[in-house]
Amino acid sequence: MMDGACCGPGYGSPQEAIKAPREKLLYSIAIYTGTGIQKPDYLATVDVDPESPTYSQVIHRLEMPGIGDELHHMGWNACSSCHDDNSMSRKYLILPGVRSNKLHIVDTATDPRAPRLHKVIDGAEIKAKADLSGPHTVHCLGSEIIISFLGNAKGEAPGGYLHLDKEFNIVGRWENSMGDIKFGYDFWYQPRHNVMVSSEWAAPNTFMPGFDLEEVGHLKYGRELHFWDFEKREPVESFYLGEDGLLPLEVKFHHDPDSTHGFCGAALSTNVIHWWKDNDGAWKWEKIIDVENEMHPEWPIPLPGVMSAILISMDDKYLYLNNWLHGDMRQYDITDPHNPKLTGQVFMGGLLGKAPVVNGVEMAGGPQMFQLSLDGRRLYVTTSLFSTWDNQFYPEIREKGGVMVMIDCDPENGGMKINEDFVVDFGKEPNGPSRCHESRYPGGDCTSDIWL
Repeated sequence: MMDGACCGPGYGSPQEAIKAPREKLLYSIAIYTGTGIQKPDYLATVDVDPESPTYSQVIHRLEMPGIGDELHHMGWNACSSCHDDNSMSRKYLILPGVRSNKLHIVDTATDPRAPRLHKVIDGAEIKAKADLSGPHTVHCLGSEIIISFLGNAKGEAPGGYLHLDKEFNIVGRWENSMGDIKFGYDFWYQPRHNVMVSSEWAAPNTFMPGFDLEEVGHLKYGRELHFWDFEKREPVESFYLGEDGLLPLEVKFHHDPDSTHGFCGAALSTNVIHWWKDNDGAWKWEKIIDVENEMHPEWPIPLPGVMSAILISMDDKYLYLNNWLHGDMRQYDITDPHNPKLTGQVFMGGLLGKAPVVNGVEMAGGPQMFQLSLDGRRLYVTTSLFSTWDNQFYPEIREKGGVMVMIDCDPENGGMKINEDFVVDFGKEPNGPSRCHESRYPGGDCTSDIWL
């Protein structure tokens, strides 16, 4: 399909990925969980081909078999890490339900415009075989799959990692030890350095009902980054980030497999943490971006940005981040990873009132999840974070639903601008207002491909 000429799925290098054909389809999570509408969550196929008559529209909806999954993040069965394996193909998307614990395996290759359900792994089976709940990040590992889970079967931290084979059978737990890790969340691995880095959110029992600031003070939310011996499958070093690293959520290494530089967005302190390996082989970290809190008339404390996601462009030149409560997306030039430079900023939604209407749509929520085109020119942004948190901070999202916008990015000189010809209003879906979260392309993307 959109795979390279060689061998298996993905691309031979990040440079090859940048030269891939432009994306024409986009898959986005869409949820009814937490909206009051008793309908299943679904996978929306969005037409992103500007030459198409259905451009900027949802052209297909694959409903899940149950209600209340809370689809959240998703990932591919195969990526560039198995580029040399011609028996593999990037055919299946794995859609975990954070609340139901189910893993939905979706076939996107037979008909890319109309994906179909291939298999469901029941949450009860995962709890029984691996004592895990609250699935989050999916990464392919060659021909196999690792999924981070945020809790045990009872919803208590730290959770662990589920290991699936390429037929989607449960192998068991991937890790040999969780060490002293208190919480789980995101992870990314860099095989040439035998390292995996994982981050921390909270136990499912803590974050699912909603956000309580007091629980941060009671240490029920994470503030550490963990460095693993990837081959031994065990953590070897942890960094306590303190007040600079409250809720360290998304972690991303450079795409260059030789690089040791990586980044983490700390959501509540609204900082970017940079890590790297020094000349003596020791891991170091520093805070490189600090988004100031903003005063808000209805808030008793200054309003944090809430940086819930970050993304690195395929050429490792730009870091993108969101401020979900402030309402802005930012682009930083990280050519020197120790000294990032702000090169672009746009507002959409948020609580500061700087862009309440975008392309004719009243925005509820703020910029949350985003996916960058492989060539670095188009950034697709959605507005829902997590159902109970949405309802707490943006109660109007129940009636208005989520929105997807596209931001045009300038990879040569830097800069961002909202594209006025594209908007997908999930408030007008057939079954009522739904909310959109993570997005993926059929040909792979900047948040899944890892090179060995």
